[in-house]
Amino acid sequence: MPRTKQISKDDAHPYAQRLYELLFDDRDPVAEPGTATGTPGNWWTVTAAVPDMFDHISAGFQFYRDPARQIDPQLRELAQTRTGYARQSQFVYSQHMKAARSVGLSEEKVQAVRSWPAATCFSQTERLVLAYTDCLVLEGGRVPDELFAELQTVLSDEEILELTYITCTYDMHATMSRALRMEYDDVDDRIVEIRSPDGAMDAMGVVDEA
Repeated sequence: MPRTKQISKDDAHPYAQRLYELLFDDRDPVAEPGTATGTPGNWWTVTAAVPDMFDHISAGFQFYRDPARQIDPQLRELAQTRTGYARQSQFVYSQHMKAARSVGLSEEKVQAVRSWPAATCFSQTERLVLAYTDCLVLEGGRVPDELFAELQTVLSDEEILELTYITCTYDMHATMSRALRMEYDDVDDRIVEIRSPDGAMDAMGVVDEA
């Protein structure tokens, strides 16, 4: 379950209620979770606790899908899918695998996003976008001048700005999803101590005694 409260259909503000109806039909998504894509749907029920934040997030979704955007949807989805994988968000990665297919990316490319440096299926422009995405997500925006200069040979400044904003927005969404344990990111941290059998010495202690 998410770490913060969820807002039921009756308690949601008017805009959230409209989106609830689109996503969940007549169901209360708190009492009867589940969307058409198979997610629990609690991204919406959690963020609805702050109505103006919910509206702002929803406007962001509308922004990146607006036909007025200059960045190619396939490049956008490559970046969003890679963001989900790099940020280790099962939710963002899984959802944008589907979105990547919906904008016409081949299954070979969709599957290769995880290991793109070793893949041969991407164009030079796609490789530059994926490299830039890694700099945004994994390096916190530390982008080498050489990479940025190459990116500017294939994308306009407007395209780069849109790509940067959308990618960073999804880095935030992935981080939120993990921190609040929403959707597919409601999982236990796998990095835990594996205890030794009772009475076993610390391995380094054995080395010290050698």
